[in-house]
Amino acid sequence: MVDNVRAEKINVDSLRADYDKGPYFGMYKDNYFIFGPSIGSKPTRENTNVKFQISIQQKLTRSTLPWGTYLYLYYTQKVFWNILQESLPMTDLNFNPGLGLAKPLFSNGRYLGKLTLQIEHESNGRDSIWSRSWNRLTFGASIWLDEIFMVHGKVWVPFIDSGNNKDLLKYYGIFQFGTQFMTYNRKCKFGLMLMKRQGWNLNFNFIGEVSYNFSKKSDWGLYLQYYNGYGEGLLDYNKFHSQLRLGVIFRPLMFSDY
Repeated sequence: MVDNVRAEKINVDSLRADYDKGPYFGMYKDNYFIFGPSIGSKPTRENTNVKFQISIQQKLTRSTLPWGTYLYLYYTQKVFWNILQESLPMTDLNFNPGLGLAKPLFSNGRYLGKLTLQIEHESNGRDSIWSRSWNRLTFGASIWLDEIFMVHGKVWVPFIDSGNNKDLLKYYGIFQFGTQFMTYNRKCKFGLMLMKRQGWNLNFNFIGEVSYNFSKKSDWGLYLQYYNGYGEGLLDYNKFHSQLRLGVIFRPLMFSDY
């Protein structure tokens, strides 16, 4: 137990230094490269693909803002790549820039989590009938219940401005929540996230994930992700997907953002 307390103290000091002094540029959400087939239907060249995500953040303020907040510029790009098809097309590219405030929560030498307020845009950069885009004001929170278990949630006020995806909320909903758990040696991490689709019935998009880092100080490792539901990508947001993919992941040493 002493070692765990010491580890928690080191993490708190390190996190305080990260927020106060930098680094100003770093990872935001998970960065991964994974490949796998559709589940529940016969795998084909069309439904077996690569999914990869690049996500970064840049702190824009050198000093702490009012209420103990920090201003960040965020950028996430998610890509679906059909490497088994002729010409290896990248069938769906999703661009997600954002600007927002983050407030870390500390109490009695313990890191409790953080609160975020962001303005986000997401689109696929295409035109005509394939264009997809929307904007949203998001409120997020991630809270550590103890040093290895965290819960997180996010709710948004949407602004749907595209004629080609007016029913987006029917498949994306207006909030998400999930949990993350890691072993004491920080090598194995497990997570699940539910995104509530529109309506009063129990309809959710689901993401389950497992990752294994080769050492407790490593920021990369093996990654298994299962997606079930709608809205995995913008282009086919209204089509159901059940996909299992395996690959590599690069993520912060602690928990990631969603």
